Amino acid sequence: MDTVLVWFRNDLRVADNHSLKNAIATGKRVIGFYCFDPTHFAETDFGFKKTGKFRAQFLIESITDLKSNLKKSNIDLLLYNDDTIESLIDLVKEYNVSEIFLQREWTQEEKKTLDGAKESLPEVTFHEKYDQFLFHPKDIPYKSSQEIPKVFTEFRKKCEKEASVRELGKDIEALPENNRLEENKTAIPSLEDLGFEPFEQDSRTAFPFKGGETSAMERLHSYFWETKNLAQYKQTRNGLVGKDYSSKFSAWLGLGCISARQIYWEVKRFEKEVKKNQDTYWMIFELIWRDYFKYISLKHGNKIFQIGGILEKDYDWKNNNKALRDWINGNTKYDFVNANMIELKETGWMSNRGRQNVASFWAKEQEQDWRVGASYFESVLIDYDVHSNWGNWMYNAGVGNDPRDRRFNIEKQANNYDPNNEFVDLWLD
Repeated sequence: MDTVLVWFRNDLRVADNHSLKNAIATGKRVIGFYCFDPTHFAETDFGFKKTGKFRAQFLIESITDLKSNLKKSNIDLLLYNDDTIESLIDLVKEYNVSEIFLQREWTQEEKKTLDGAKESLPEVTFHEKYDQFLFHPKDIPYKSSQEIPKVFTEFRKKCEKEASVRELGKDIEALPENNRLEENKTAIPSLEDLGFEPFEQDSRTAFPFKGGETSAMERLHSYFWETKNLAQYKQTRNGLVGKDYSSKFSAWLGLGCISARQIYWEVKRFEKEVKKNQDTYWMIFELIWRDYFKYISLKHGNKIFQIGGILEKDYDWKNNNKALRDWINGNTKYDFVNANMIELKETGWMSNRGRQNVASFWAKEQEQDWRVGASYFESVLIDYDVHSNWGNWMYNAGVGNDPRDRRFNIEKQANNYDPNNEFVDLWLD
């Protein structure tokens, strides 16, 4: 039977997924594919596992949910814990795959893997679609990514005025039962299979959520409609303790368990049915920030990973192993930095306010190589997203999109955002 394949990467959802929708539209048998490539869990040049245990656990949960949701539509998800290209070659041969549908990525590792797959499978047609933006690249008021401005505010104002967000794709209908494979011997790897010991979730975590599209939609419903916390979002988003000071959507957005479009249109419905204010707008404002960092990496390529950043600044960065250990383990001169770093180490989560401060301390006060900090975050953060992580680190290190090149006054920040030491006491007991 002629078969098409949906190659899932950072688009782990069934709803509003254009690769899946387009694959189904061919009328051929549809199968899904995801690869837990060992390189994703290997040690980086900076000495950290590329994907640490918290990210790995959230990924396993997200894939488990994706597999279940695809099964409801009579689509099998084939899972491999091996080299991606070799796995694809085997799949194409075994199932007579003629076309592969996938989300377009442009960062170096994803691009290298895709180029290798195309080279190894010249008989297969690859269909790539941008599906991770709020404002689709064809809809922004710039002719190419090279025109993306240096300053976020300029980008935001122009897009708000001249761009629109596309409507959501219609829900897919279940395929006939004969779309299912006779046998799917592949299985989701365990944490142990990926090289990690099982762990218990820390009861203090501000992120007590599971991965997957189902959990993402439950959180969307809870945050918007059950608690109506969206109506206070701007006022509470700089909080530090508890699950509801911010939406926490970033983790599901990072893996594409939910799309930025889905959140946007739910905000618009909330504004129509409940309330429209600065808080509801601020949710969209943050989604535009995410888009901006994606466009920055699209424009600048590998510069976002280089020590001089997109500004090509030549600072005298240090590399001190003791400073790194002290920072990671919460043994600096600031209790506020220490509490945030211990929260990250123990839970895989840190607030936005915390991230700004610990990054400023590492890069601006300690003058340590900012890429080491970015690489540590890449390993540990549940909501890691390549564009936002490296974009924010450049920003805080003074080599990115902040023309002010600012440095945080950490003691003042602690007094402003943790005046009663509630957060510090929670993590430095």
